[in-house]
Parts: sequence; C-alpha cells; structure tokens
Amino acid sequence: MPRSIFSMEIADLSAFAKSVRGEIDKLERKPSHVEMLNLLTRAAGFRNFQHFRATRKTAEALQEWNVTSEAPPAPDEARVLKTLRVFDREGCITRWPTKRSQQELCLWFLWSKIPAEPIFTEREISEFLNTLHLFGDAALLRRDLFDLGLVTRKRDGSDYRRVEKKPPPELGLLLRRLEARVAEVV
Repeated sequence: MPRSIFSMEIADLSAFAKSVRGEIDKLERKPSHVEMLNLLTRAAGFRNFQHFRATRKTAEALQEWNVTSEAPPAPDEARVLKTLRVFDREGCITRWPTKRSQQELCLWFLWSKIPAEPIFTEREISEFLNTLHLFGDAALLRRDLFDLGLVTRKRDGSDYRRVEKKPPPELGLLLRRLEARVAEVV
C-alpha cells in the first residue's frame, strides 16, 4: 500500500515546539510512532492525526475539483506602479530597485522572459539578461534569480535553467502595463 504524504504548515514554530515538548513531558515513556503523529498534529491545532489527515484529504479533493473557498489574490497595484519606475519606455530595467519586494517583481519579470526549455551557460544567460537591463550587472541578476529559486544551475555555476513556478499576481499586471507602455512608443 503506497504511503500518503501530507504536508503541514506551521504558523509559529516556537509555539509549536513548546507544545510538542509539553505533550512529550506528560508521557512516562518514549512515544510510539502513532503517539508521535498524534502529538505533532495536536501541537498544530488538530484533534489527532486522523483529524489532520481527514482535513488534508478534503483540501486535496477540493483542489482536485478546482473548488476554491477564496478568490485568487488581487495584484498589489501600488507595488506594480512603484516597480514600473525602474523600467524605460522600451521595457528594459534601467536601475536595480532598493526595495526587496520590487526587486523580486523585477526578477519575476526576467524569469518570464527566459525561455522554458533551453539550458544556458553562464555566458549565455548573462548575455540574455543584458538584453533586458541597462545597469550592466548580470551577475547580480543571475545570483538573485538562483537565490529566489527561479533558475537552477550546477554547483560550478554552469547550466542555467528556468524553474517552472506559479508567478505572483503582480507579474501579469506588470507585463500588461509594460506592453501598453511599449505600444505607446511604437
């Protein structure tokens, strides 16, 4: 029988650890596997492991049926407008923003321009990135793309490849605004 894997998100790791420690301290002996599962899931706010498992199965079923309890998040228009300031009329990044949230949106922009299939050498990815920015620091962009998990590379820094991920809602709005700006120029 294949084992089901359930992920669990913990909002406050410190409180979770204290709760687990408190539950273990109540026991007179080492907990069994099932007892440990129950301890962990109780610390995360569930009645026991079965309650946690049933909740996860329900969430998975709803996701499978494309039933969502909430609408997709709306893009943060203020973030997009502030990030647009670092782009010129042709859609190139003129300077690297100082705020991390704007940097990340610029990195998502770069990610959207990287073709999904090919593998790039360090030189090729640098040349490609140089076509999308004007401040001449492709190394910074390569490192940040890698650190954000948007590209992978070998340990020696070669073989860059785009990682397929779901982009933030702001990326679509940014791309539409940039396309409109470029269309105005032409």
